[in-house]
Amino acid sequence: MEIITRLREAARSKPRRLVLPEGDDARTVKAAAVMAKERIALPTLLGVEKTIRDIAGREGADLSGVEVVDPAKDPRRAEFAAAYHALRKHKGVDEAEADRLMGDPLFFGTMLLHTDQVDGFLSGAAHATADTIRPALQVIKPAPGVAAISSFFIMVLPDKKLGDGGLLLMADCAINIDPAPRKLALIGISTARMAKALCGLEPRVAFLSFSTMGSAQHELVDRMKEAVRIAKEKAPDLAIDGEMQADAALVPEIGLRKAPGSKVAGRANVLVFPDLQAANIGYKLVQRLAGAEAIGPILQGFNKPVNDLSRGASVDDIVNLGAVTCLQADPSLR
Repeated sequence: MEIITRLREAARSKPRRLVLPEGDDARTVKAAAVMAKERIALPTLLGVEKTIRDIAGREGADLSGVEVVDPAKDPRRAEFAAAYHALRKHKGVDEAEADRLMGDPLFFGTMLLHTDQVDGFLSGAAHATADTIRPALQVIKPAPGVAAISSFFIMVLPDKKLGDGGLLLMADCAINIDPAPRKLALIGISTARMAKALCGLEPRVAFLSFSTMGSAQHELVDRMKEAVRIAKEKAPDLAIDGEMQADAALVPEIGLRKAPGSKVAGRANVLVFPDLQAANIGYKLVQRLAGAEAIGPILQGFNKPVNDLSRGASVDDIVNLGAVTCLQADPSLR
């Protein structure tokens, strides 16, 4: 698919160091081998070396060009524990707890990123989102001026009629459970900026609801209306509209009928859902029923590149999100 090819080629043009803490996961080991072979990234796998090598042997994965690090035995563990203790002692973390956590690949990998020994962090194939991003929230933290971490998926539809030739961004499908209007507005703006910077799209952002332009009255509709108002005020340069139903956002003839005069209706390529429940269900339905390729969740707002895989991720999914994570090492793409 064109966008996937573009992302991989862009990452290949300047391979970055990528830490993959889930070295005991066969998909991750195979993906690391692919990324090293294709020069998409310079991967570091974390875990027990014998376990990683055994998995690679069983799976036929060539680990040439892949660094393998065991956090439990690495000489940097004491240094990282001391640095983490300094960062977290105000939260009651003592030296013994800091040392214990540095034996955990998720925390050790986060410290590799924190100390600039890698350029990006990718996990989640075998861990819940909360476990994946907790160390990053504690250590990497949001970029200056960022009010909230959020996420989006790049959806590549085989039927190219909707979005931009079948390309859609959906937010926030992984992080914010019940965002207030201001946070929804910021999620929409951030995702629109990423649509342009990462995918080369001219963003057209639809804030979704069960109502289109006041066709229904409810406090949930009012929340989306307020999100649209705030987003337009904060980013007057962007094409933003709503609230609108999904068909009004995506289908030209329906958009024309339900929201005449809108620059977004019927042509949206960025969809902002009202909450995590709707967003997560929505992207999975599109992925499974429409056969769409789902790249993500791509996290936005961290001070350094951190991404969280779906636990259903395939080897290709890991490679694709690895490419995106490496591209985010460019500050303009975080």
